[in-house]
Amino acid sequence: MTEAAALPGRPRGGALSGQATARAHCVLAPNPSPMTLDGTNTWIVAEPDSDRAVVIDPGPLDETHLQAVIETAERAGKRIALTLLTHGHHDHAEGAGRFAELTGSAVRALDPALRLGGEGLGAGDVITTGGLELRVVPTPGHTSDSLSFHLPADAAVLTGDTVLGRGTTMVAHPDGRLGDYLDSLRRLRSLTVDDGVSTVLPGHGPVLNDAQGAMEFYLAHRAHRLAQVETAVEAGHRTPAEVVASVYADVDRSLWPAAELSVRAQLDYLGEHGLIED
Repeated sequence: MTEAAALPGRPRGGALSGQATARAHCVLAPNPSPMTLDGTNTWIVAEPDSDRAVVIDPGPLDETHLQAVIETAERAGKRIALTLLTHGHHDHAEGAGRFAELTGSAVRALDPALRLGGEGLGAGDVITTGGLELRVVPTPGHTSDSLSFHLPADAAVLTGDTVLGRGTTMVAHPDGRLGDYLDSLRRLRSLTVDDGVSTVLPGHGPVLNDAQGAMEFYLAHRAHRLAQVETAVEAGHRTPAEVVASVYADVDRSLWPAAELSVRAQLDYLGEHGLIED
């Protein structure tokens, strides 16, 4: 097996839960699966000397987990003043309503249907709760409402499902679009080049210590998969299921349904760019 230190992005070893940077603490939700890896990473983010904290992705509707997030913040002398969502998938957002009840915090998200007592989020927005600086970075593609959050003081970016701590993510067709996703990866890569971001705090899996390496790997992986899909179509594999069986033959079959969503997005992308015929 490849050593963790050699994997793209240099995944950090050790426990997933706990302090990841000076301002970001992870509480791992108890929802492991092939799709969620070890579970959903719920992030508590705060200035070290502030008594107010922001929670990103409270996770599934699991009372024990939600209470654990609150208790973790309280042990650090902080109260949760705001909840943010990277996107609306249930493993990240299902518990947001209950979490808002427990904490009295507003929930802010790009999708109006997910907001509770708070404003929306968009490009250029800066969260300043408790003196914190979190910059909103639109990163659609995995879903149309996907956001990342740049934490300049820690040279970090919280990526939700756009970039994972292990493996790669799917483009959730039809809501997710490959062209958008590629643009989002390039946007994140520019943060590593132009803004000094070195750490990825993902929605699943371990922290990545080489943000630029992770983004470059993701972009190369997508280009490789796209070429494989184009080759499969040229070989006569026409349906998404046929393409998955050809291109993802070495992938655990439990992940094939998710792979088929990505393939549908790839086929749309190839068709839109005139690279395959209908």
